[in-house]
Amino acid sequence: MITIEEQIISALEECRPYLKEDGGDVEFVRYEESTRTAEVKFLGACVSCPMSIMTLRAGLERVVLKRVPQVRRIEQVR
Repeated sequence: MITIEEQIISALEECRPYLKEDGGDVEFVRYEESTRTAEVKFLGACVSCPMSIMTLRAGLERVVLKRVPQVRRIEQVR
């Protein structure tokens, strides 16, 4: 059986090419089961991008929540 963490990583892989087009990337950090929250870390150009919160909410979160119903929210960690 595929773990929740593996499902999250797979969903993030779907988004990764779009981030890399602009010199950025994303890394899965952990999944907190009690709060149903996935934590990710932006890399490259995404770290200093003023649009990163929109990328997080309208991009990554939308894809992960659709593909992994156990996840309720995605948070950025540094």
